[in-house]
Amino acid sequence: MNHRGGWELIKNTWQSWIQHRGFFFLLAFGWMLPLLVYLFIWSAAAGEGTIAGLTQEKLAGYYLILILVNQLTYATTNWTVGDHIRLGQISRWLLQPMSPIYHAISQEIAGKVVFMLFSVPITGLLALIIRPQINLSWQQGLLFVPAITLAWGLRFFWGYWLALLAFWATRADSLLALQDTMIFLLGGHLAPISLLPRGMQILALVLPFRYMSAFPVEVLTGQLDRGETLVGFIIQLGWTITAVALYRLVWTRGVRRYEAIGG
Repeated sequence: MNHRGGWELIKNTWQSWIQHRGFFFLLAFGWMLPLLVYLFIWSAAAGEGTIAGLTQEKLAGYYLILILVNQLTYATTNWTVGDHIRLGQISRWLLQPMSPIYHAISQEIAGKVVFMLFSVPITGLLALIIRPQINLSWQQGLLFVPAITLAWGLRFFWGYWLALLAFWATRADSLLALQDTMIFLLGGHLAPISLLPRGMQILALVLPFRYMSAFPVEVLTGQLDRGETLVGFIIQLGWTITAVALYRLVWTRGVRRYEAIGG
């Protein structure tokens, strides 16, 4: 693991991305729009009262924080992995004196910095207009840090091992689309988990998709009690370890297949 070379790659990638920030600002804005639409839908449903215990102001707080969490956890890199494998570009990575994972991580870090340069000011402006209700405490803020870190790790490595299936299949990207659909349904995008039907709530609590997106928001906004937070962290950590293990397994076997076919 050439950490010094990896850090230089991260800096160079960020400098490259910041030169094309206009494109990435448009991309970030496109990710915001669906969440804003569902914010207005559920706010209208709540009216002057509450829906599942959530007022308009609390729904606004939930979705505005979800916008930032989604930008921080969305792994754009995974969509390019399959192309690098199919076109043979990964051969160049294998010859470099650093782990190929640095290429993905460098793009992830560069992307997050560029996206936040746009998303934070826009979300702040929306907060001034909508005036959400967010009851924050320092305990929730401290718990949010590991929650968002694990959410990114889970979403990145889960998508990465799916993308690495391109070593065997040409349409592995369809699995990434399926993952995004499951996050939309069970990850708190379509609706906060408490608004979902009972069966979908159970699936959301068990499957990994809630812990890629909604869980950090629930932690920061204080929607969970101490027991629910602890159980959530245990499940999130368990799925993250599973995702990393799957990445290691698929990568090791995939590279062996790649070298055998490519000579």
